[in-house]
Amino acid sequence: MKKFLSFLSMAILGGVISLLGYSTFIEKTQTVLTNDTMPIQTFQTNYNSTAFDLNTATYAPTNFTEAAEKTVHAVVHVKNTAVSSGINSISDLFNGSRKYQQVGTGSGVIISSDGYIVTNNHVIDGASELEITLNNRKKYKATLVGTDVKNDIALLKIEATEALPYIPFSDSDTIKIGEWVLAVGNPYNLTSTVTAGIVSAKGRDLQGNSATDSFIQTDAAVNPGNSGGALVNTRGELVGINTAISSKTGSYIGYSFAVPSNIAKKIIDDILEFGKVQEAIIGFVPDLREDDIEGVRIGDFAENSNAEKAGLKKGDVIVQIDDVKISKFSELSGQLSAKRPGESVNLTINREGEVFTKNIQLIKRIERFISRSYGLEFQDDVLGAKIIREASSRYNSSSLVGYVITEINDQKIASASEAVALLDGLSRNGYRVKVKMIDLNGEIGAYFF
Repeated sequence: MKKFLSFLSMAILGGVISLLGYSTFIEKTQTVLTNDTMPIQTFQTNYNSTAFDLNTATYAPTNFTEAAEKTVHAVVHVKNTAVSSGINSISDLFNGSRKYQQVGTGSGVIISSDGYIVTNNHVIDGASELEITLNNRKKYKATLVGTDVKNDIALLKIEATEALPYIPFSDSDTIKIGEWVLAVGNPYNLTSTVTAGIVSAKGRDLQGNSATDSFIQTDAAVNPGNSGGALVNTRGELVGINTAISSKTGSYIGYSFAVPSNIAKKIIDDILEFGKVQEAIIGFVPDLREDDIEGVRIGDFAENSNAEKAGLKKGDVIVQIDDVKISKFSELSGQLSAKRPGESVNLTINREGEVFTKNIQLIKRIERFISRSYGLEFQDDVLGAKIIREASSRYNSSSLVGYVITEINDQKIASASEAVALLDGLSRNGYRVKVKMIDLNGEIGAYFF
């Protein structure tokens, strides 16, 4: 014990000596000397602002509490339960396939007091059962009213016993870049989450100039689970449905995207009135080869196009629709997505430097069902899917036009859309395709693609 205390005393004494030596011989206060030879220069500006003049200022800090209070109770949690069957283990090989439940979650926005809810199509896609949880924890079963896959919008309905809080629509065309917005949703199952940001861009196309997307881009934090939630302005009005994020990790890294409220509202109105979306088009094919022009150049016209009848020509550049400036195709497409066939629009045209306006009546897009994998176009038939056009006769020595597909890989076909989806899906996965068809003589035969 004495030996241990002796070693401890020596260690303490050595530390004290080291500290005194450092303070005396090494540590010195460092002073940075400056020699400013250049005088300070002042510059007068021609800008005079009273924004921060305490005597005359009308500036007030942005307050999000009112918008949050108005909207948080009208955003709901959406639970999607999908039932699938399959073989996932060695045991299943012997005992047969089993049914499995897959659960997904997202957000939704109540848009009417009687229980209509808008969300994203990808939130409810494949659902066997839909459950809505309100902010007050009440749960309801939801029915699917209709969807629009193209714009990723779905409409749901719940039957509540009381009037529900809802968010009114705003005109998304009037929202400006730099304007404050709130994203309200349920990221990571964290209910009633509100984040703030600004509008970073409008008419944003996530897939290149040829796509039809026309998103509002914001820097409000949006994460998995926010899909289908509300993007609102500082008055608590709906300006968009949060849909996507740009990320390499799957989580928010600075950019989020929302379907504009004008597009969402038009889709909902179409579903309620017609059962499906009514797509309006001008009736031309855009020339997208040039990326350096401001506007959309007309490459060709559809048959019986009102635009061509009104005097538009190939090579004309559309620079404005009604009061909205157009700089790229996605912006034009976004404006058309909010309109119906039969409505008229004013198109401002630039024709080799000459600018003029033409009033054009929009026409209905004719839905076509084309299998890109096999070069076949179909139409609905009472017996299945009828082939009405083919890119080549590579499947048979004679044409298949007029043949009706009734089964694909032993699955019965009821419509042209089913035939296209199944053919292209099997082709992408490299599967051999067995097709049962009725020929022009009414005989049934099997074909392999």
